[in-house]
Amino acid sequence: MGLKRIFSIIILLVLAIQMPFFVNAQKVKKVVIDAGHGGHDSGAVGKNSKEKDIALSIALKTGRMIAENLKDVEVIYTRKTDVFVELFRRAKIANEAKADLFISIHCNANPSTSPFGSETYVMGLHKTQANLAVAQLENASILLEEDYHVQYDGFDPKSPEGYIFFSMLQDAYLEQSLSLATNVQKHIKDNLDILNRGVKQAGFLVLYKTTMPSVLIETGFISNLHDEKILNSEAGQNKLALSIYRAVRDYKSDVEKGGQTSSSIAENTPSSVSETEYPVSGKTDTAASVGNSDANPTAVESIVSNQPVFKVQFYLSERKLNTDAAVFKGLSDVSWYQHQGKYKYTIGNEKTPEEAVKLIKTAESKGFKGSFVVAFLNGERITLDEARKLLKTD
Repeated sequence: MGLKRIFSIIILLVLAIQMPFFVNAQKVKKVVIDAGHGGHDSGAVGKNSKEKDIALSIALKTGRMIAENLKDVEVIYTRKTDVFVELFRRAKIANEAKADLFISIHCNANPSTSPFGSETYVMGLHKTQANLAVAQLENASILLEEDYHVQYDGFDPKSPEGYIFFSMLQDAYLEQSLSLATNVQKHIKDNLDILNRGVKQAGFLVLYKTTMPSVLIETGFISNLHDEKILNSEAGQNKLALSIYRAVRDYKSDVEKGGQTSSSIAENTPSSVSETEYPVSGKTDTAASVGNSDANPTAVESIVSNQPVFKVQFYLSERKLNTDAAVFKGLSDVSWYQHQGKYKYTIGNEKTPEEAVKLIKTAESKGFKGSFVVAFLNGERITLDEARKLLKTD
């Protein structure tokens, strides 16, 4: 590893340490819609279509729906025509606009025509070889940029080792990104005849430099004839755009603690919401579905004091589950709390974040990748920064 590479990783480590451990979005006023690829970068190519064209069409439709129905939200596009935009510049557009959400729209592809379905990614270290392959495919766009070695600190999109440093940058907006990604997959499942492949994590260059909750949506496999037919049709693109719009609408409502935003467009398709649970990591290819049950309403409680407690969050659900439900794979000391309209499940009740970090391995040993530490004071969720300050004043 060269000196420049080592220096870059040191800088990233310093930035990661300085980042807030939990960023609580208050308002959604600006949304950046990013149509993947463009210009001389066609992206994936299907039998009858190109990724760059489908992504742009869905992006424009999505932006129009957001602008027409969420009047207080400004929509910003990274491109509105068939032009090439470098990956780093897409993130720069969002950062300079001080956007509240970043949504990158793509089509998936595979050498085999068999894989199909939609999946949404958040920033993180890839958990499977398949996730890495998707990230490598999308990141290969930088090879079409001039001086990409300079812009990306010598990063090689074809090298698996080059993705290691992404694990340092995944936590700041992870929970909000997962919440938006879950909404996207839920609404796509409701609106389209397309497989829900779940929410996943991988190292996408277009996401790692954004300073707000960000997702990358692989709307379907352009290499699969069934998916390509949907992606290339006006009706299919409208339904995908509607699904993304609804995901933004619901996310906005959750973080702003407001009511449901009315929409004449949303009435064009059924508005029922499926009761499906998603692992935090999105590790499985399909969303896990479990039975409805009631959990202990006093699960997240602590003695009234000035002392925070630290837990490891490993799962989220649309409804309450028994803390001994089979989906938790025998994990002990499971508790839950409700936040942003979701039920979030934790293990542990530790006095320091360092002790809680040790429990992440316990969750991962059961297959719950992407788990992270959260803090509570007297049963109420607080940021890790606030919790650490309380520990210092003790």
